[in-house]
Amino acid sequence: MRTLISTAFISLDGVVEAPGGEPGYRNSGWTFKHTDFLPEAFEIKGREQSEATAMLMGRISYEAFSPVWPDMADFAEYKVIPKYVVSTTLTEDDLVSNWGETTILRSLDEVAALKRTEGGPIIVHGSASLNQSLSDAGLIDRYHLLVFPLLLGAGKRLFSTTDKDAQKLRLVEHRAYDNGLQLNVFDVVH
Repeated sequence: MRTLISTAFISLDGVVEAPGGEPGYRNSGWTFKHTDFLPEAFEIKGREQSEATAMLMGRISYEAFSPVWPDMADFAEYKVIPKYVVSTTLTEDDLVSNWGETTILRSLDEVAALKRTEGGPIIVHGSASLNQSLSDAGLIDRYHLLVFPLLLGAGKRLFSTTDKDAQKLRLVEHRAYDNGLQLNVFDVVH
């Protein structure tokens, strides 16, 4: 079974919306506006690219990433791995042609089937709504959380507010950086 990893820039109060400057959110671009940049704090991002064998995302994140990431040197390793987009509305005609193999999945059952295939880790970037659904369905195996020392208040959150049984996590890696960032890597105890 493949490992499904959710990776996120997250505020201390759980907001994941618009960390890179996406339009339409009051605090858009919060990752670099309020926190000094320390390259070592982002080492996990390079490691994710070298370890991931596939990328999973929701339609909204696909539509944000696909016009930009294929031509960015910072994301070159993602260009060659298979991408999977979970969407009930996206069509093959909506897919970009310069980002490698991309498959549309129509349901969480199809995500679960993908996890049962042979291969290495599948990384989930962005995709707040998808992350909530994956977590609620018990499909996420690991979280890579880069926690920013910010309270953003309103905004999309990584975790849903669904009333469900407790889900135990095991901390497997952590670091704190001089700029206040914290890296927390948790395995989900299934």
